[in-house]
Amino acid sequence: MPRVLVVDDSILMRRRIAGILSDAGFTVETAADGAEALARVAEFDPDVVTLDVTMPGMDGLTCLKRIMVERPKPVVMVSALTAEGADVTVEALRLGAVEAVQKPSGIGAIGRIAEELVDTVRAAASSRPRRVQGLRERLRLARSLIAGEDFAAEPASPAPAGLVPPDAENGLVLMGVSTGGPSTLEDILPALPGDFPWPVVVAQHMPANFTGALARRLDQICDLSVVEAALPTPLEPGTVCIARGGADLQVVRRGGRLVAQPVPMAQDRSWHPNVDRMVESALRVLPASRLVGVLLTGMGYDGAAAMTELRRRGGRTIAESEESAVVFGMPQELIRRGGAEVTLPSDRVAQHLVRWMREMAPARPHHPKT
Repeated sequence: MPRVLVVDDSILMRRRIAGILSDAGFTVETAADGAEALARVAEFDPDVVTLDVTMPGMDGLTCLKRIMVERPKPVVMVSALTAEGADVTVEALRLGAVEAVQKPSGIGAIGRIAEELVDTVRAAASSRPRRVQGLRERLRLARSLIAGEDFAAEPASPAPAGLVPPDAENGLVLMGVSTGGPSTLEDILPALPGDFPWPVVVAQHMPANFTGALARRLDQICDLSVVEAALPTPLEPGTVCIARGGADLQVVRRGGRLVAQPVPMAQDRSWHPNVDRMVESALRVLPASRLVGVLLTGMGYDGAAAMTELRRRGGRTIAESEESAVVFGMPQELIRRGGAEVTLPSDRVAQHLVRWMREMAPARPHHPKT
């Protein structure tokens, strides 16, 4: 069984987490702080590290950076249920941690996440840690690939009043992602230009208090505006909508406009926000020819069925390739079912989306984000 290093400054929490993982068959050792964790990583050579976000001395974020530079390992962050904890956790995921688990308040409550903790650590053991390069360099390289792609280069002739074809300017890019998602989304979304003509909707498997922090982080580094769909949210060009964690998202029409509608989690679905449910709802309100599905890194098969159906009806789909996926499960399943039109590493997805948009979308003026 995989070896796991449990890092937490609370002796009771260390023992409780170590006990849960030992009972599940993992070989477990512990560390009380960041400095001890770095020494134990070198000596014990764990397959997975669970890392407390908030610790005295060397905190979890600093420890993570050292691990990813010196001896990359799959790291699962264990985060307190606070706004500050959510922001730090999203930063940790950006820096290469593969997943995060919410730490409930109180030692006795840790049993409530035992199954999730075991499943997450098991998935992390089969993942591929990413050495995250400097963000500035990543964006420079990604944007250089699509330099010169100008949606408004040749202004379109205006259609006569009242004769605009139905859905002529409506279309959506639908992204599904799970384990390893935040750093993967940073390969793609910041490389999309501010005049990208279709809204982007993202279902990232993530707890409720993390998706808001993820949206805020992405909004800081994207030319597109990035928002969390905590309430019904109009889907407009120039925007990226992140489905709220702890719920599902459906695409609906309201007054002729496309809206991202948060809905309670479907109990018959295993992952949330659910990718299949999001794509199925989009297929009910738009023709498949006006949809692009992108299935990225993640454990399991969420999104594969609906995106395969999208492709069967004439939509376009991209699966992330194994070479860049932290966990190849979700995109691999889309490929296996024959639903992937194109298979690409994450740092080439934006370039391909731009190419498709130039083919499918009408030209429109550029409205820079303010």
